[in-house]
Amino acid sequence: MEFFRIKQDIPFMSYGRYTTSISLVTFIIAVIFLVTRGLNFGVDFTGGTVLEMHYAQPADLNKVREQLNGIGLKDAQVQNFGSSHDVLIQVPLKQNTSGAKLSEQVRDALQSQDASVEMRRVEFVGPQVGKELVDNGAMALLLVSLGIVCYLWMRFEWKFGLAAIIANLHDVVIILGFFAAFQWEFSLSVLAAVLAVLGYSVNESVVVFDRIRENFRKLRKTEVAGIIDNAITRTMSRTIITHGCTQIMVTSMLFLGGETLHYFALALTIGILFSIYSSVLVASPLLMIFGVSREDFIKPEKTAAEEVLP
Repeated sequence: MEFFRIKQDIPFMSYGRYTTSISLVTFIIAVIFLVTRGLNFGVDFTGGTVLEMHYAQPADLNKVREQLNGIGLKDAQVQNFGSSHDVLIQVPLKQNTSGAKLSEQVRDALQSQDASVEMRRVEFVGPQVGKELVDNGAMALLLVSLGIVCYLWMRFEWKFGLAAIIANLHDVVIILGFFAAFQWEFSLSVLAAVLAVLGYSVNESVVVFDRIRENFRKLRKTEVAGIIDNAITRTMSRTIITHGCTQIMVTSMLFLGGETLHYFALALTIGILFSIYSSVLVASPLLMIFGVSREDFIKPEKTAAEEVLP
């Protein structure tokens, strides 16, 4: 399915040096932020108390935050959960204060201002559990990355596999760099978004690489840069349809899903945009740098003399 067809190939590879240089700079900046500032882990990873409160009328989040500040919980995170009547409160781990005692303090403080407040749910995440989640999350990211590496290595010639691996690593580090730079909360839902972006980025790279591999067999007299430009141009309609539909859904979550889904949708948005960029303007130019050629796919034809010799 195509909404449009571009008759003349766009010379993407003529800008390859500039785009790979820009990507290298942004990658280094993201790594610097990760090293110097680190990720702002949420209660899922650091441990703490999560409370779900229900109000008879729409809750005033600013007023709830003021009430929590009054009992010394200035670092508590307050957000709507599902509806304007439900409030999710996340309190980081406090020394010398048990989760049960902390939940009672929060409930009493809120009910002193509004007797209709009802505590629906209380969850305690200990520091040991939080550490295990960090370790398991890192292991999940590592295993997914290794699985992608194996898949690409088996499906494509090694130059394609290496280019795709670098491009996918670029996308993940950029997302983490954004969260480190702006100190956005990194939770389990954000980790799920990062894993989803890995698969999404691989899919985009595979589509472009499949067309490049096909072009090497079909366009026998075309230069390598022209083959790659043609492959990217021919897949642009599919890219716009796929990413456009996906981004519409993610944008609705970003603006209408509330604070609970905000950072999940934000991570997906960053990942989708950079996966398009990396598959076209990072992975493809890397093929040129690695010296991909027609001989990688098509064996040279033997001459008559060579066929006679044993």
